[in-house]
Amino acid sequence: MSEPKEVFSSRLGVILAVAGSAVGLGNFLRFPGLAAQYGGGAFMIAYFISLLVLGIPIGWAEWTMGRKGGLAGFHSSPGIFHAIVKTPLGKYLGLLGFIIPVVVYMYYVYIEAWCLGYALNAATGTFSQPGVNYGAFFNSFTGAGSNGVALHFGLQDVGIFVLLVYACNFYIIYKGLSKGIEFVCKWGMPVLILIALIILGRVLTLGTPDPLKPDQNVLNGLGYMWNPRGIATGLKNPQLWLAAAGQIFFSLSVGFGAIITYASYLRKKDDLVLSGLTATAANEFCEVGLGGLITVPAAFVFLGAAGIIGQGTFGLGFNVLPFVFSKMPFGDFFATIFYLLLFLAAITSSLSMLQPGIAFFEEGLGLKRKAAMLSLVLLTGLGTLVVWFFSKDLKALDTIDFWVGTVGIFVQGMILVMVYAWYIGIDQAWQETHEGSAMRIPDIYKFILRFVSPVFLLVVFVMFIAANVLGWNFSLAAAEFKPTSYVTDLVGPNPSAVARGTFLFILAMVSMIGYLVHLSGKNWNKQIGGNTS
Repeated sequence: MSEPKEVFSSRLGVILAVAGSAVGLGNFLRFPGLAAQYGGGAFMIAYFISLLVLGIPIGWAEWTMGRKGGLAGFHSSPGIFHAIVKTPLGKYLGLLGFIIPVVVYMYYVYIEAWCLGYALNAATGTFSQPGVNYGAFFNSFTGAGSNGVALHFGLQDVGIFVLLVYACNFYIIYKGLSKGIEFVCKWGMPVLILIALIILGRVLTLGTPDPLKPDQNVLNGLGYMWNPRGIATGLKNPQLWLAAAGQIFFSLSVGFGAIITYASYLRKKDDLVLSGLTATAANEFCEVGLGGLITVPAAFVFLGAAGIIGQGTFGLGFNVLPFVFSKMPFGDFFATIFYLLLFLAAITSSLSMLQPGIAFFEEGLGLKRKAAMLSLVLLTGLGTLVVWFFSKDLKALDTIDFWVGTVGIFVQGMILVMVYAWYIGIDQAWQETHEGSAMRIPDIYKFILRFVSPVFLLVVFVMFIAANVLGWNFSLAAAEFKPTSYVTDLVGPNPSAVARGTFLFILAMVSMIGYLVHLSGKNWNKQIGGNTS
């Protein structure tokens, strides 16, 4: 393979790109909601344990494998695994590293359009109008009320924003790594943090907005988010551990396919250890230090605990918070910059979902950049149209998110850690991780990567499937299984046509991409004179 034509212009550039991939909607909406739901302190204990034994070490593994594949001339996940795992099945181990980001982009860009649309509607005063029904606005704007209704293009419709966001994403990708992704992340991440600090300053000075409800003050809001409530009981709750581990994977983009692609553009002497820690630290600052101090306290002072629990990511972000901002002085301004913040977080993440696809089409199928972009536009556009049209109850979006964006990430994370620690071998992998490193990882992480991370991840994944697919009640003495909607929508007595159709669409994508990877393997073998397919 020839030397890579594209590189990041600096180590800071790749760190900010990886941090931008990680920092997304989950930092400011999903994480605070989960922490509040599962008891604050108890959740944080499970969260940081998951960070130490899953997020950070598997992240190092992904950085290492990405650079290793890049030095061999490969930049897509299938190509990188093809170079590392020299067996006929090697390239297929990287299949999910292409499928996950590309298919997740199909619905993530739709949510990204919500953020831009909400920012513009906040700026024009939509959310501060008397009598506005925020739930009804959300259903109308996103099309959650009925299939097909989102295909409109007014200011209070999502359509025009989907087109704008699509064009913006692919224009940036077309500019390349340094002039496109790196440039946006170098500017977007500091602006994102600045906006978050401004909003945080406003939230922390809210005091007690309603004198008739003295308990609903900002200090109690922070306490509701952070104070330990029932730690002993909470840590015995398997669902809490599932939520914490899932948030780590979701937040850090571990096993997502973005880190391994970005790391493939690094040079041999670039410091992986410090770069991985820095990107993780940036994400944790945005998630724990900013997201954890903004969303829940702001909602608590106006709505109390009842306004937070059970809302979910979308309910909290797009139903509750517009109401909260409407009650603040200069609420339109703060609502505008908050949704602009979410848009910036979303676009730095969505760019990381497109680069793995571009890399694969270029190196796997030999396409030029324009042809690779056009292929990816058509592929992702088809999926987004499915999500966009079949928008009732966000059923298509939720189906893809669960089977690809959640289940798929767990599986790819397991593949990464097993290949790193067992196929390459922990000693050789350890040496490659530390090539060019200014600091050493504690040797205890050799044991963690070989045994703790795989076992912990496997246990969490099995429990996740048992709870969220089979509907296990987490009881051994009186075990009950009540399959969830993810099963009953597909094979139940009253199946969902949209869920079934979306699941078949996912299978079609997997089959098509698998075939493309098969063809690519043949091309790669001819180029390197190998015989691994």
